[in-house]
Amino acid sequence: MNKINYQKLLDEEIQKLTKEDKIPTLLLHSCCAPCSSYVLEYLSEYFKITVLYYNPNIFPKEEYEYRTDELKRLIENLPAKNKISLIGTEYEPEKFYEIAKGHEQEPEGGERCFKCYELRLKEAAKYAKEGNFDYFTTTLSISPLKNADKLNEIGRRLSEEYDIPYLYSDFKKKNGYKRSVELSKIYDLYRQDYCGCVYSKVNRDVI
Repeated sequence: MNKINYQKLLDEEIQKLTKEDKIPTLLLHSCCAPCSSYVLEYLSEYFKITVLYYNPNIFPKEEYEYRTDELKRLIENLPAKNKISLIGTEYEPEKFYEIAKGHEQEPEGGERCFKCYELRLKEAAKYAKEGNFDYFTTTLSISPLKNADKLNEIGRRLSEEYDIPYLYSDFKKKNGYKRSVELSKIYDLYRQDYCGCVYSKVNRDVI
């Protein structure tokens, strides 16, 4: 089975869009400011972006709020050809614990993480549908620790379920992750040392 090149799919989609007069709208789920930095720099050239910060997995609440503030600061300071706006959400950790039930002891990158991907992407799909956006996607694929194939598989399924186009991506490609590190230094962004949930925090503390 041939591996899908999601960056190539994104390049092809953008190439089609540049031939149109209309600037499309994109609902972008963001996990944090550092991961969003390159994605916003890259995609704001072609889309009017609304960033959705929906991450009920983040622990503790103070961490959630700090990451939200850093994302706001990034959006305020990042030069962009097209407008970038932000939608904040309520902190709802119970929704994460509900989907994580029975998967608490699994290692990072397993089924618990896949369920977490889907939880957040589903919320993005709902917002995109309700807001009549042209596309939705997530910043998550920029991380070398995240499974881009699984993210795009979930995105494709939710796209069909909610009848809203998913923008395929593997943002770590084309030196995307490297650029996000550079931008984090430029804007002095807080780069967390664990993914976000209590289980990843415990794993960090043990190592």
